Amino acid sequence: MAGSLVERETMQLDSRRLSSPLGSPVQAEVFFPRLTVPFCGHIKGGMRPGKKILIMGIVGVNPESFDIQLTCGDAEDPPGDVAIEMKAEFSDKQLLRNACVSGEWGEEESAIPYFPFIADQPFRVEILCEHPRFRVFVDGHQLFDFYHRAELLSAIDTVKINGDLQLTKLG
Repeated sequence: MAGSLVERETMQLDSRRLSSPLGSPVQAEVFFPRLTVPFCGHIKGGMRPGKKILIMGIVGVNPESFDIQLTCGDAEDPPGDVAIEMKAEFSDKQLLRNACVSGEWGEEESAIPYFPFIADQPFRVEILCEHPRFRVFVDGHQLFDFYHRAELLSAIDTVKINGDLQLTKLG
């Protein structure tokens, strides 16, 4: 008898879920977690040669800038090393790159063949880790290489994203 009561309650619960086409915000949050900005996520096992990070999103309508960082941990005080920081600046159409190791920022790199990001348009960034460098592709085209400054690749275990964009997929 108790089993049939549980089955009836489960069926009622299921029918309530099915009757609401959008579901409640709580249900949506559980089944479809949002990629909110600012975003901070863990890279399982850290980086290694051959590993790729995929970031898909939509640039904001009136963007000023956004940045993507691969870091060693997510600590803020003291901050962990930043293996690569890419900052897209829309006012001067630059994609600045740098790294911070042991609290010291290195020399900033800015040369790119073109600026790939357009306001209110989708993008796909792939960061491929190779032995000596990161290779960065935007919308399938290689944009630049960034040679590793952080010593231990496996310690690069966090991705942080901030600024004028919406995230649609991370992998």
